[in-house]
Amino acid sequence: MKASPVTRERPTGQLGTPTTTVAEVMKALSDPNRWEIVRQMADTDELPCAVLESTLALSKPTISYHTNILVKAGLITARKAGRNLFYSLNRAVIDELMNELWALVPQPRPVRQGRINHGSSSRWRRTSNGAEAADQKAARGEAPLLTW
Repeated sequence: MKASPVTRERPTGQLGTPTTTVAEVMKALSDPNRWEIVRQMADTDELPCAVLESTLALSKPTISYHTNILVKAGLITARKAGRNLFYSLNRAVIDELMNELWALVPQPRPVRQGRINHGSSSRWRRTSNGAEAADQKAARGEAPLLTW
């Protein structure tokens, strides 16, 4: 049985540390500097450490600290070629994280006026005659667009 990249428990040797939880991945992504590192890596297959040094307003030891946290969380991999380090985003972990997040809210989310409506409002609650209320909302231009 093949374990997923981000699970409650995972066998040793797969994608970083022996066990990486969703909470650990989220904690690694919670720092703005680490988020920026991951964002830059998402644009390319492999990112040299020198690019991070030139684009981030951080010292080399600070960049090393943040990249080590991302490596331990399984989000990135590091490859050394001579004296140079190259980092790659582990897209399988990102995909699994997204699947875990979508599992929390599997139903479609309404979009009104081009924005996703995350909260509930009393005017969108069901009435006793759902079809009639839907027709009234559609007539006012308030019909929701559903996204998945």
